[in-house]
Amino acid sequence: MDVKVQVSGEKATLSLSGRFDFTAHKEFRQHAEQTVQHNGVTGVEVDLSGVEYLDSSALGMLLLLKENAEKSEQSVSLVNCQGAVRRILEVANFDKLFQLG
Repeated sequence: MDVKVQVSGEKATLSLSGRFDFTAHKEFRQHAEQTVQHNGVTGVEVDLSGVEYLDSSALGMLLLLKENAEKSEQSVSLVNCQGAVRRILEVANFDKLFQLG
């Protein structure tokens, strides 16, 4: 998986591409922690438009991001959720935990 981070004003975007699974754990965690700690960021978007697959470990990583962001009073939203990725998020009730776009 590839992770790109872009900060624009108070919003940070984590753009993911490829397979979002356990093998991406270290890279995702590193980028997510840096993003949450960035001064002035009040909202984090996770752009899933390039994700072709995600598994239960990816869901866990998203929950950890949300938990860490909330400690810093930041919001987290999942954007560009499409196809099978969106269906997995909905089956896991992530549409009740996150704003899905």
